[in-house]
Amino acid sequence: MAELLRQRIFSRELAPGSWIDELKIAEAYGISRTPLREALKVLAAEGLVTIKVRRGAYVTEVSESDLADVYHLLGLLESDAAGVVAQCATDVQLAELQNLHDSLEQAAQPENEDRERFFIVNEQFHMRLLEIANNRWGHQMVVDLRKVMKLNRHNSLLKAGRIVESLAEHRKLMSALVTRDSSLCQLRMQQHFKNGLEAAN
Repeated sequence: MAELLRQRIFSRELAPGSWIDELKIAEAYGISRTPLREALKVLAAEGLVTIKVRRGAYVTEVSESDLADVYHLLGLLESDAAGVVAQCATDVQLAELQNLHDSLEQAAQPENEDRERFFIVNEQFHMRLLEIANNRWGHQMVVDLRKVMKLNRHNSLLKAGRIVESLAEHRKLMSALVTRDSSLCQLRMQQHFKNGLEAAN
């Protein structure tokens, strides 16, 4: 149930700030309100839902301050992971990241630009990098933070030229990974998130 609601939130079917009609949703899925409320608690713990006393549950609205905090933390965690990957990744693992980057290049081609595909592969790249870094605590924190970031993701994706900019940043990061320049990887990942925040506002 939590995953169904999560996807409805990410797709904007349940928009930020909107009230979640528990009775209507429970009827639509043919369930009682008890499992629905348990699912809402899960989403509240993830930051996707805000539960207000005597008013019910609402899809979380992410303020500019919230977004800045999320991007700042993601920049720290993922730049650290990129530095570790540059030092420790096997050639096979770097090839996996290169393959994902190649898929990003395909999704960004002007003749067949696919924003949704670009976003999906972009997230796959970042999460694979976290997996290779092999810090389960950092990985879990990034998973949770990225859920909150997704509440605002369409704004950053739709900004004119952002896909081209993001791809260029990925190229620079990939180049630093291939040359195993840990410090440069960290710097480029930090810049990637700084630019992503500017595009999201």
